[in-house]
Amino acid sequence: MPIKSVAIVGAGIAGLTAALSFARYGVDCDIIEQAGELTEVGAGLQLSPNAARILAELGVLPEIEERWTEPVSVELASGKSLATLLSLPMGAVARKRWGAPYGVLHRSTLQNALLQAVTRNPLCRLHLGKRIENATVDVIAATTFRDHDLIVGADGVWSAARFAVPSAPTATFSGNIAWRFTVAANEVPSAINKSAVTAYLGSGGHIVAYPLKEVGGFNIVAIALGADPGATWRAESSGRQKAMLMEQFRGFSPDIVRLLDSSENPTFWPLYQAGPGRWHNGRDTVLIGDAAHAMMPFAAQGAAMAIEDAFELAGATAGGNAEKPLPLPQALASFEALRLPRIEKARKRASLNRFAYHARGPVRIARDFVFSTRPTEAFLNDFDWLYGYRAKG
Repeated sequence: MPIKSVAIVGAGIAGLTAALSFARYGVDCDIIEQAGELTEVGAGLQLSPNAARILAELGVLPEIEERWTEPVSVELASGKSLATLLSLPMGAVARKRWGAPYGVLHRSTLQNALLQAVTRNPLCRLHLGKRIENATVDVIAATTFRDHDLIVGADGVWSAARFAVPSAPTATFSGNIAWRFTVAANEVPSAINKSAVTAYLGSGGHIVAYPLKEVGGFNIVAIALGADPGATWRAESSGRQKAMLMEQFRGFSPDIVRLLDSSENPTFWPLYQAGPGRWHNGRDTVLIGDAAHAMMPFAAQGAAMAIEDAFELAGATAGGNAEKPLPLPQALASFEALRLPRIEKARKRASLNRFAYHARGPVRIARDFVFSTRPTEAFLNDFDWLYGYRAKG
């Protein structure tokens, strides 16, 4: 029997995308969020064509395109000399090659576009200020005053919905820290390409910089090894943490060092990841996004994988053969089997990127040789499986 009602725990990117995806099939959705209001969270993010294609299907991409920037290229550069090591064309190339755009934007731009679409949809109801400690059917029903066929845990790396899934993944500290901040355009060193997404590579750390149209400046993310501050996904950078930032990147270009030193209270993000484990309870509860598979940002695919999860979950559980839909337990198993290989491949790409971005000594020399001699087309081919993917919604 087709599902008619879904409860979604978490109103972030994964949860809101899931609500819109289910609504496409006429499924009622209750979205439960512990925050009393959905405020601006985070800084910039990259949306690759595999995610942009889904947002277009859901009708929210045009609103986003009005505010985001489509970078001309994605580049890798030396953190010490700022010399370009590799430049991959994006912009019109992404639209032509993968059939969808590649853009950079403030996280709040994406969340607000999804939120407005959810608010306009009569099948979606948002419940703010409702904290769920254990996402059981009874707890959810008591919160929404409705029964639901399916509960979706989309509540991030510190998911409470995991407690309803036996042998679910657990979050562990990766050993890496991300310092994030934005700077005005006139404060960005002249050597930084203003129309590109650029990763500046160094021994043990790297920095990503790209323009944010919404703030009239640049998003800066610096990632390196760091100490675990405890169970938090965001913390204000203290004097000690700012000193750690400066120490990790002291070997970079003086322009980069000055830029980091001038940052006021950069946000200090310990990077956690979710290990192996079950994503569903075989009955009525399933995890998506960071709740299921929080990963490192070295492939810039965290948001994209959450969007894919949401879209494909709706397709697997609500959009199958209408004449003979799969029983829900079988549909959840099918969803997990579909997603696991792709998530693992994205994880491997992120691990490879980390190895390359933070290379030292002879490995760094070999990396630079490959970047400078391998044809651009060969690098673009490497992204076809990722950016050209068409989610089954």
